[in-house]
Amino acid sequence: MNRIETKLPGVYIIEPKVFGDARGYFMETWSTRNFAELGLDYEFVQDNQSYSAQKGILRGIHFQNAPMSQAKLVRVTRGAVMDVAVDLRKGSPTYRQWVAVELSAENKRMLMIPRGFGHGFKTLTDDVEFCYKVDNLYSRECDRGIRFDDPAIGVDWGEVRRELLSEKDTSAPLLQDSDCNFVYGEI
Repeated sequence: MNRIETKLPGVYIIEPKVFGDARGYFMETWSTRNFAELGLDYEFVQDNQSYSAQKGILRGIHFQNAPMSQAKLVRVTRGAVMDVAVDLRKGSPTYRQWVAVELSAENKRMLMIPRGFGHGFKTLTDDVEFCYKVDNLYSRECDRGIRFDDPAIGVDWGEVRRELLSEKDTSAPLLQDSDCNFVYGEI
């Protein structure tokens, strides 16, 4: 596996080793040993999968407040997405900055997103299967989101079709109005 730095410290692109021949391919998507060798010590406790039927569906920006905050290892098994991580840790040198990475079934890249970051993605193709591991269980009480189009963050999503957004995402507050409780150095 290869770990590639992004402009946000702690957010990494992971490129797995892919072994292929005329029949297909094999790759490890998670190995405690290999990730520890990359300096990424996580104990994942839940796997999630979502399906998006159409190109242009936007999901996010989502997170769970502490004490149930989650680190995520995300990847795409069908189709392609623009995946976004946003630093939501008050006091961080990169507070409100974001990074976007194309993840696809073809490039097989993964994105490692630590606790304290929001996450979202926009589908670049129809029929997208999105998989992710998290290091904390889902908590309805701590489940949060902020507006995908918050001008204080300024993610460039390209064209956004409102009819492809969920009620949860269209009614999410701006970061300044949210109760996001991430503080740099505490997560």
